[in-house]
Order: sequence, then structure tokens, then C-alpha cells
Amino acid sequence: MDERARRLVLNEAVFRQANEALVGFQNPEQALDLMCECGRADCVAKIEMSRSEYERLRADPTLFAVVRGHEIAEVESVVETRAGYDVVQKHPETHDLAEETDPRSD
Repeated sequence: MDERARRLVLNEAVFRQANEALVGFQNPEQALDLMCECGRADCVAKIEMSRSEYERLRADPTLFAVVRGHEIAEVESVVETRAGYDVVQKHPETHDLAEETDPRSD
């Protein structure tokens, strides 16, 4: 993996970590208001999803939620389109880094 790809995956891991913290402060009975988990360091877009959708996403450390059009083809592919966002999966060469940075794998 080249340095740019590594940096993009690490940026996405930061947003995933932030969302993990945000989930803890939100009402479990309401939709979650989360940050786009794209690799763009300046992204401030928001994503809304149910807690069950979020838990399904977090079950696989290679999956991230991004605003439609924010996928970065060199490190990931869109694997599912949902209402208001896409689910992307890291390419195989970046799986290890995505897994290493998963806050749920501690």
C-alpha cells in the first residue's frame, strides 16, 4: 500500500473513532446523527442511520459509511447504497490497516 492510500485509510479510521464516541451520547431510541467516514480530512458532511444499521456496519471493520460520491476508488469500493449514504469496503490491500484501527477490536 502506498503512503497516500495509508493516509486515506487512517483518515477514515479517525472518523469511525469519532462516530463510536458520538453513538454513546445519542438517544438509543432515535436515529443516529453521524459523521461521514470518508478519507477527506476536510469533510464535515453528516449521515443519519438507525442504531441497527450502525451495528451491522460496525460488525465488519473493513466497512465504512460515506456520503454518496465521497468514496475514494483507490482504496475502497461501494458495496451497498442506503438511504442518504453508501457503505464502502476497503480494498484487500488495506484490510489489515482498517482492522488494526478498529476501535471494537481492542
